[in-house]
Amino acid sequence: MKEIMIATNNAHKVEEFQKMLGDDVKVLSLKDLKEPVEIIEDGKTFEENALIKAQTIYNAIHRPVISDDSGIEVDAMNKMPGVYSARWMGEDTSYDIKNQAIINAVKGKDRTARYVCVIAYIDAQGQSHIYRGEVEGQIYDRQLGTNGFGYDPIFYYPPFQTTLANVSDEMKNSVSHRGAALEKFMKDWEK
Repeated sequence: MKEIMIATNNAHKVEEFQKMLGDDVKVLSLKDLKEPVEIIEDGKTFEENALIKAQTIYNAIHRPVISDDSGIEVDAMNKMPGVYSARWMGEDTSYDIKNQAIINAVKGKDRTARYVCVIAYIDAQGQSHIYRGEVEGQIYDRQLGTNGFGYDPIFYYPPFQTTLANVSDEMKNSVSHRGAALEKFMKDWEK
C-alpha cells in the first residue's frame, strides 16, 4: 500500500484527500508525526504557502510529502479572503459568521467567486512540483446545505444550481478545486 504524508492537521482535508486518493493509499497527517513541527505560513500566494508547508515537513521527515493551500477568492472583495481564508476574521471565528460577512459584503455587487487549491509535492529526491485547481462559482444570497465545510454553504455552483454544501461529497469532489489539483498531481505521482 502506498503512503503519502499530507502537511495538515485538518481532519476534513485528510478525509477529503483519502476519499479522492482511494483505499489503496494510506493518508498520513501531521498528527502521525512523533514530534510536532511548526509551520509558518507567511506566503503571499497559494503557491508560496503550499510550498512552505510541504518543504517544512519534508525537511523534518525526509520523505515525500504533499500539502495544499486553498481558499476562496471573492471578486467584489478584491479576491479576499484568498490565502487568508482559514484565518480571515480569526481562526476561532465560526464559518457561519465568516459566511454571513461575505454575503453582506457582496450584497448588490458582483457575486463571482472561485475556490482555488494549490498542491505542492516534494518527491523523494526533494524536487518540488506545483498543481493548481480552480472552480468558478458565485456567492449565494444565504447559507444553504450541511455537507462540506468552510465556505461551501455560500459557494453556489451554477451547473448544480445549488451550493456545494447542498450536494453529496461525490458530486462536490467531481468538480472541486482540490479534486482538480489532485487529479493533476495523481498523473505525475502514478508515473
